Amino acid sequence: MAPVADSRRRELAAYLALAQTPGIGAARLGSLLAAFESAAAALQAPHGAIAALPGLSRAAASAIRAASLEEGEAILGELDRLGAGVLLPGDAAFPALLREIPDPPALLFAWGDVALLARPAVAFVGSRNHSAYGADAARLLSGAVARRAVVVSGMARGLDAVAHTAALDAGGGSIGVLGNGFGVIYPAANRALYERMIAQGCLVTEMRPGERPHVGTFPRRNRLVSGLAGATVVIEAAPGSGALITADCALEQGRSVLAVPGPITSPTSLGCNRLIQQGAKPALSAADVLEEIGLPGAAGDAAAGPASPPPDLPDLQLALWTSLAETPRHVDALVAVAGAAAGEVLTALTEMELRGLVYQKPGMVFARL
Repeated sequence: MAPVADSRRRELAAYLALAQTPGIGAARLGSLLAAFESAAAALQAPHGAIAALPGLSRAAASAIRAASLEEGEAILGELDRLGAGVLLPGDAAFPALLREIPDPPALLFAWGDVALLARPAVAFVGSRNHSAYGADAARLLSGAVARRAVVVSGMARGLDAVAHTAALDAGGGSIGVLGNGFGVIYPAANRALYERMIAQGCLVTEMRPGERPHVGTFPRRNRLVSGLAGATVVIEAAPGSGALITADCALEQGRSVLAVPGPITSPTSLGCNRLIQQGAKPALSAADVLEEIGLPGAAGDAAAGPASPPPDLPDLQLALWTSLAETPRHVDALVAVAGAAAGEVLTALTEMELRGLVYQKPGMVFARL
C-alpha cells in the first residue's frame, strides 16, 4: 500500500507545483492533464510538446519546465504541519458550485470541517466600517440563516466577522474565504475568530500556506465568496466597496443577490438601497434569504425554529411567539392577544422576522419558523 500512497502524494505534489506556476490556471491545468494524463508527466513533458498545446505559449511552457516537484512537496509538508488539506476539482469533496463559475479555482486549500462545503450556503458581505444597525442586521440574519444553511463570508474586519461569529454562536456552520494563505492571520484582530473557524467551521483559500495578502487577492477572493453560495446578501455597502464587487460576482455567476435596506441618510446603506432600486430582493427576514436557495421560509417545518423561545426575548415578543405556537395568525388577532398597540406589535414582529423566529405570509398573516 505504501507505493500507491507515495505515488498519489507525488501526483498531488506535481499538481500543486503546476498550479503555482504563473499564468497556469484551471483551464490550462486541465489541458495539461488531458494531454499528458497526469500532473507528474506534465511536469516532465518536453518544452515543445507543452508549447504545442492549444492556449499554451512557449513562455508558458518555459514556466512549466521551471516548476519543481519539490515546491509542491513543500506545500504538502506545510499543510500537514497545520492539519489542513487541499481539494482538487476532481475530488468528491470539492464544492460543486465552484465548478460552475466562469473562473473556477484550480484548487482549494481547506482547513476545518470540509463537510460544510457540500451544504446549501448563503454569503453575507458588508462594510468594514459599519453602523450599529448593520451589525444588528448581520447578527440577526446570519444567526437565523445558520440554523438551516451554511454562512459564507470573507473573514474581513467588520460585518464579515460579525456574520461568521453570529453563525457559530447559533450553533451553525460557517465558511471563511481568505485573501491570504494559511498560517497568516489577516487582519490580526481576527486571530480568535480564525481559531474558532478552524475548530467549528472551515477556512478556504486559493493561496499557498504562508502567502500574504496583496491588493489583487481580495477581488479574486470575492468571486469565491459568492461562488460558494446560492445567494449573496449585502448588508451595508458604500459605493465602490468590496461588498458590491462580491454582489457583481454573484450576478455574473447567475446567483441571487439580496440587500438589506437602510436609512437614506446612511452612506453605508447607499449601495444596498441602490441594489434594491436596480432589482435586488430586499432581505427583510431569514425567510426572504432561505427561499432563494430552495428553502422557502421553512413553512410547516417544525425543526426549522427553536423548540423553546430564546431566553432574551422581550415580554411582547415572547407573548407573540407563544400565541403563534399552534397556528398562523393575522396581525389583528396578534394585536388583540398581546394587548399592545398595533405599531408596537408590528415592530416586535419585524424584529422577530430578522431573528428568523417568524415569517410573514400573504395578507399580514404571521407564522412561526
